[in-house]
Amino acid sequence: MKIIVGLGNPGKRYEKTRHNAGFIFLDSFATLHSLKFSPSKHDYYQARGSINGNPFLLVKPVTYVNLSGNAVKSVLDEYGASPEELLVVHDEINLMPGTFKVKKNGGDGGHNGISSIIYAIENDNFPRIRIGIGNSFRPGEMADFVLEPFTKEEEELLSGIMESCFVLMNSFVASGVKGLLDANSKTINKKTNGE
Repeated sequence: MKIIVGLGNPGKRYEKTRHNAGFIFLDSFATLHSLKFSPSKHDYYQARGSINGNPFLLVKPVTYVNLSGNAVKSVLDEYGASPEELLVVHDEINLMPGTFKVKKNGGDGGHNGISSIIYAIENDNFPRIRIGIGNSFRPGEMADFVLEPFTKEEEELLSGIMESCFVLMNSFVASGVKGLLDANSKTINKKTNGE
């Protein structure tokens, strides 16, 4: 069972905010596969599906971004999954809107949600898809910036990378971290060759 976690804050107030990029991608991925989220007995909503016989679980924590680790630990424990079977999709201020990057493992990069996950599961060996939201804010205003809604232009840029990210997510479900990294290499090669 592969587990894909999107990071974001619950509630209508935060639905279209930059910090909810992970939720936005999971909602779109769920729609693509005709899945609906439902409450779990833990601190997350879930949607279960499969791709070519490979099962996966989509997870949206309801703990707010900074405490995402609580939900991730619960789901890994419940399904007996390892960190390598976990893919986290989250917003990234160090990437421009309309861009994304895959990270195989490592530190939190200053993201409180990733920090919470690493702390809760005592492990940083899980892959991530980092969705660029940019950093056009003044010093001390990052918290306000990530909790503001995407602009219309940013929403269009976000839509423009969804298909590529869905390919990565499909590849992770089918072949784990190796599949994710292989698919990412192909995406990078296409960009380099101007395709």
